[in-house]
Amino acid sequence: MGVLKEFTKANIEKLEAFRFHKISNAIATSTLQHLTEEKGIFSPLLKKRADEYALDVLGWKGFAPWLYVYSHFTGEFREGWIPDNYYAKIVIPKIQGDYGQVSMLKPLTNRLFEQRITPDLGYYINGKWFDANYYPIQEKEVQSLFFSEADKVICKLDKSYQGKGIYILDKKNFKTSTIKQLGNCVIQNFIQQHNFFNDFTPKSVATIRLTTVVESDNKISLRAAYLRLGRKNNTHVASEDHIRIPIDMTTGTLDAIGYLPNWHQIETHPDNQVSFLNKKIPNFQACIALTQSLHQKMPMVVSIGWDVVVNDKNTPVVMEWNGYSNDIKFSEATQGPCFKNLGWNKLRI
Repeated sequence: MGVLKEFTKANIEKLEAFRFHKISNAIATSTLQHLTEEKGIFSPLLKKRADEYALDVLGWKGFAPWLYVYSHFTGEFREGWIPDNYYAKIVIPKIQGDYGQVSMLKPLTNRLFEQRITPDLGYYINGKWFDANYYPIQEKEVQSLFFSEADKVICKLDKSYQGKGIYILDKKNFKTSTIKQLGNCVIQNFIQQHNFFNDFTPKSVATIRLTTVVESDNKISLRAAYLRLGRKNNTHVASEDHIRIPIDMTTGTLDAIGYLPNWHQIETHPDNQVSFLNKKIPNFQACIALTQSLHQKMPMVVSIGWDVVVNDKNTPVVMEWNGYSNDIKFSEATQGPCFKNLGWNKLRI
């Protein structure tokens, strides 16, 4: 019976991996097509180089599609690139196992890091209500607690990501039954962002995406940074229509070029034509210092993607952290290879 159970489990895992690779590579193929529309035909020589690297170094030609994207994006092939599906199915399981998955349980963030790093007001967990200190509260106390400082709050469900599973709740229409239907979640203050970000998107809070890793000597280093902006009708930044702009990791200055979800280039925000050129993230070094200090408290999770913003008091605020499915493909294309000296490309299947 035990052998059959293990056999069934192994087959399920293989099926899930097959499905993941198929979806990931379909996205890569679509992205490559979008790049071809803007940049022209993908070089056969670059394709050949990517195929060889995927097979000879990474161990499977199925890792080549994202290498095509990176190569066509930059116009050259760079050794050390990590394909998105290789990162998810080879790197993450080997460098941190299941420990990164705890980041999917949104209410645990402040408990895990032993400080108030996210603007939590309270939690709904397994049918019970808790305040920000994890003390149980009565349902009748919930509304006054959540709306003690503002007329709207953010609800983030467990396993929420890429703007999905995030809801804006208004005091006038708030019902505890709504949260009960949604499930386990954290309720957070709606962040008042720095005017720097309001110039781009005043209706939704921007996101500074920082990726930090634990080096072999246990030091924490920043490996990628970009800004995510919403659109004029967004209540929050969502992956299906966000704008991404690389950030210079030394100066905090935005790149002059930003990118639509289809990876096409833009020089201004499409809704208000505000330029990205010479724009510098306020208090950027403090954002880096904050994420690095926090990562030191979670060293068993080797790679973490942080969503940070600077508030109207010029203070960095962590919106959430992701230790399991943090996106690297945009960073690899625009700033990579981001992880070249870590040996991740040698893990193989």
